[in-house]
Amino acid sequence: MIQAIDQLKLNFSPDSLILLNITLAFIMFGVALQLKSDNFKEVFRNPRSVIIGILSQFLLLPAATFLLIQISHPAPSIALGMILVAACPGGNISNFISSLSRSNTELSVSLTAFSTIGALVMTPLNFTFWAGLNDSTAAILRKITLDPLSMFETVMVLLCIPLIAGIFISKKFPGVTKKITSPIRSISLVIFFAYIAIALASNFDALVKYFMVMASFVFIHNAMALVSGYVFGKSLGLAERDSRTISIETGIQNSGLGLILIFNFFDGLGGMAYIAALWGIWHLISGFLLALYWSHRPVSESPAGGHV
Repeated sequence: MIQAIDQLKLNFSPDSLILLNITLAFIMFGVALQLKSDNFKEVFRNPRSVIIGILSQFLLLPAATFLLIQISHPAPSIALGMILVAACPGGNISNFISSLSRSNTELSVSLTAFSTIGALVMTPLNFTFWAGLNDSTAAILRKITLDPLSMFETVMVLLCIPLIAGIFISKKFPGVTKKITSPIRSISLVIFFAYIAIALASNFDALVKYFMVMASFVFIHNAMALVSGYVFGKSLGLAERDSRTISIETGIQNSGLGLILIFNFFDGLGGMAYIAALWGIWHLISGFLLALYWSHRPVSESPAGGHV
């Protein structure tokens, strides 16, 4: 039954795909409106925590995901979806969750900014590298003859153009930006989750049939991401607030970007698409639960810790 997941295709029309691309561009535009030059100055004020956070996002999570796949042996399309999610940048909702969890919100915003820009190169690179190391996922890549350059171009269009536009407007029209940032973020998230709901509803029978299998991988994968980010920060001597932030940044991924890449390059391959869609829902739940727990826990700082 597990292998049959690889044969599933989500029903998604070309017109819906175009709208989904526009929606993600709109979401990234909203993210860019919140980026300020001070976000990037954090790397000079707090270089150690920023570097550790970037390493956790782009090195630790993909490597740990590959190890999890080697141990658990999911169906190839599920494994490919897990690798793609791990290769995506952090999600912008992580900043809000960080603020709720008594984490270092300034560090969170900086890491989201750096990971989003770094994703222009690192998402295609990490995905093709780690997927190519696994025999079952490499076979899918060969079958569809995925061109890393084509994926890079798509990521550039989806991320780079909205980011440049958003940063430009934020800098030139701060008054307008202040008024539109919150509505754009709310509207874009509502539209995005509406797309996920429609896509899953149109494939409801298959979703129910394979839900436990796919959900178990999403739960374990997300828990691993949250825990590994926190442990990574603490093991390298970061303060509690910074370690919490790195945990959230590592466990909250831009699965919307993953979904669009799946529909653009993998024709809505079922296992991949379900993993990305379920992750997009679950990481909000797990993130808010973790924030609720941490909001009631004292924040003890270590002299060896990062910027507070």
